[in-house]
Amino acid sequence: MKWVTRRNAHVDRTACPWLIRRFIDADAVFVFVPAETDPVTVAGHTFDMRGGEYSHEGAKCTFEVVVDRHGLASDPTLVEMGRIIRDADVPPSRTCRPEGTGLDALIRGFQLSTPDDHEKLRLTEPLYDALYAYCRAKVAETLPKQGAPRPSLHYRRRVLAHLDEGEETTDVHEP
Repeated sequence: MKWVTRRNAHVDRTACPWLIRRFIDADAVFVFVPAETDPVTVAGHTFDMRGGEYSHEGAKCTFEVVVDRHGLASDPTLVEMGRIIRDADVPPSRTCRPEGTGLDALIRGFQLSTPDDHEKLRLTEPLYDALYAYCRAKVAETLPKQGAPRPSLHYRRRVLAHLDEGEETTDVHEP
C-alpha cells in the first residue's frame, strides 16, 4: 500500500512510517510530497497532512491517531511511545516528558543532516526500535537506574564535625 505525507519529515512523519511498517503494513511504500499538496489529489493513505486521512485530532498527534484507528491502543508500549512522540512533535504543553525534548532534538538533527526523506526513514528506524524497547521497559517499570547510586550525605553532621574540629585546632595554632 502507498502512504503519502509531506516532505522534510519531522517527528510524526518519521515515527508513523516506523509504526506502519512494524504493526500495520510491512510492505508499505512511502511518498513525500510538497506541503501544499491537496491530499484528495494523491493516491494512497495520506498522513500528517492538513486534511489527510490520518492527521492530528484534538490533542493527539498523527502517531496516536494511527495507533487508535488500527486497534493498537491495547499495547501500553505504543500508547506511551505516542505520548513521547506527541511531546516531541507538538509545541510544548503542560505535560512535556523529558524524552520528548530529546527525540525532537534528534529528529531536528536528522532534518539538518539528511535532506532525503527515504534515507531519513532508514536512519531513524533503529531510533524508534530503541524508543519502543525503552517504552516497553518503562511501562513494565524495569528501566535501569540512571548513573551510579549517590551516597547519602549528612551535611549537618559533617558541618558540625568540621566546626568541632576547627575549635580544637584553633587553640593549637594561635600564637
